[in-house]
Amino acid sequence: MKNQEKVAEFVEKYDMEASPDYRLVDLVSEVGEVADDVSKSTGYGKRPEDVEVKEDEIGDVMFALLALADSLDVDAGEALDTAIEKYERRIRSKGAPDSGG
Repeated sequence: MKNQEKVAEFVEKYDMEASPDYRLVDLVSEVGEVADDVSKSTGYGKRPEDVEVKEDEIGDVMFALLALADSLDVDAGEALDTAIEKYERRIRSKGAPDSGG
């Protein structure tokens, strides 16, 4: 079973359906918790080598992202494949994966 399907089944089982706008706010909140872990563990950037992020916080971000994708009827695996192809095209044409010029 794909991770997106596991999240969708969990959401349905526990009656956690939500609109995409709610899912986006949840995702941003969870990413903020990861940023908080990074900020605190590194002394707000003074010790980048000490970076620590709790595993469950990464899991929360993944759950929120997959729930968002599902609420938008987007296949997360296909979206990832599309993004990787986009980055590969940029690397071939510009020598870097970013969209900056």
